[in-house]
Amino acid sequence: MKFYISAAGIKRVTISSPGGAIGKGGGGCAAARRFPGRTLILFLLMLAIILPFIFVRFAFLVLESPSVCDSPLDCMGLRLFRGGDTSLKIREELTRALVEETSQDGNRRGEKGSLESFDELVKEMTLKRRDIKTFASVTKKMLLQMERKVQSAKHHELLYWHLASHGVPKCLHCLSLRLTEEYSVNAMARTRLPPPESVSRLTDPSFHHVVILTDNVLAASVVISSTVQNAVNPDKFVFHIVTDKKTYTPMHAWFAINSALSPVVEVKGLHQYDWPQEVNVRVKEMLEIHRMIWRRHYQNLKDSHNSFIEGTHEQSLQALNPSCLALLNHLRIYIPKLFPDLDKIVLLDDDVVVQRDLSSLWETDLNGNVVGAVVDLWCGSNCCLGRKYKDYFNFSHPLISSNLLQDDCAWLSGMNVFDLKAWRQTNITEAYSTWLRLSVSSGLQLWQPGALPPTLLAFKGLTQPLDPSWHVAGLGSRSVKPPEEILKSAAVLHFSGPAKPWLEISNPKVRSYWYRYINSSNIFVRKCKIMN
Repeated sequence: MKFYISAAGIKRVTISSPGGAIGKGGGGCAAARRFPGRTLILFLLMLAIILPFIFVRFAFLVLESPSVCDSPLDCMGLRLFRGGDTSLKIREELTRALVEETSQDGNRRGEKGSLESFDELVKEMTLKRRDIKTFASVTKKMLLQMERKVQSAKHHELLYWHLASHGVPKCLHCLSLRLTEEYSVNAMARTRLPPPESVSRLTDPSFHHVVILTDNVLAASVVISSTVQNAVNPDKFVFHIVTDKKTYTPMHAWFAINSALSPVVEVKGLHQYDWPQEVNVRVKEMLEIHRMIWRRHYQNLKDSHNSFIEGTHEQSLQALNPSCLALLNHLRIYIPKLFPDLDKIVLLDDDVVVQRDLSSLWETDLNGNVVGAVVDLWCGSNCCLGRKYKDYFNFSHPLISSNLLQDDCAWLSGMNVFDLKAWRQTNITEAYSTWLRLSVSSGLQLWQPGALPPTLLAFKGLTQPLDPSWHVAGLGSRSVKPPEEILKSAAVLHFSGPAKPWLEISNPKVRSYWYRYINSSNIFVRKCKIMN
């Protein structure tokens, strides 16, 4: 064996055998094996780079194999370099498992025993090494239970919100009690309203007569204060307040003490009216029928407490407000009898605030109609979310479907012009009573509780639409959110809905429009901490 070393450096080692054959044609060279050092170094370098990746991939496949592979060999074999196929297979299997679980769900929505949190789900899957189908089943049960809890929370939150709207704040109780005490000890609080020199204005048709039916002293003061402050000629206004017997004393005391803030105010209690026996009987019958409708609606709501639909449920709860049974709300239909000497009035609810001069309402031509009211809202023509006839009436009954169109908008109550002279020439009040009797004979299924539905039927075809800027309503509801410019430009803001401005549940931003007309320097307001 011979070694040959190149003189140029150790770049090559040649090993030859000693007995190499020589051909005829001259010298021959021995068979040789050459191993270049550069190739060897490159080969080792490539191995050093690739081996860590192979190891990491192998480790991941081994960890995935119990849950996503048919067997560990599957993960270590064909899927060694096919990461995209793994995620695709997981997605397909998970989708199939969820579809199967949904189809088999059936009536298991009330099933108990699902996991309570995501942490529990992770723990269940990792410790017990569940497959995809089990994961889908457990996850779906957990999501269904979470959905039921969310729906139940929404139901209870809405219920508590409406219950809060039924209460009377402590500050309003305080105001009534202090004014009642003032009435008994202060002669000024018992002063005649209006003063003798202004009595003639009570029936003078040249004045602007405003009627308010309320048992809320503070609310009545805001209505009158805002109307007077925004009037071009305040002395032209005459206010007629009708209240119940228990509120008459504090109401009279407030306006007797603060008479300088308003031109002419008449405060009259229901106990001071001397109506014929026939009217008394019809009023009692009207109230009893409304109570029957209310009780039936309440029972239906109790029976369907498990089915929660946010929009319809809110309307149902609002219909159960105690104000739906208040006598003062239902006496609107007898306004011509309450004020037999007046020909044209503006009726304002006690939950409104006036921002513009109302004088032009008495000059509005009603074109032979009885009532002037806003029909279309600020959002456009036929825009009346929650105020269409189908929101008040049962159109499955032929008596309703044959008289009304379910998608028509109902006119707004709360700020209305009434031509009492034209009213007396119609049979509106009689038609109202007739519809109440038809409701009883139809099983009390014609409409939702409240005075408005039968009023809409009685005034059908006798309404004159007013410009929408006169009346922006629904500010006591969470679903109505008019733009700021609409609120500022409206003549009357109406807090219709559960969240009255004197309640803590009302919107603070909108409530500020109402609170600015409360006299914070008044001694009774300060003592009862109303502004707090």
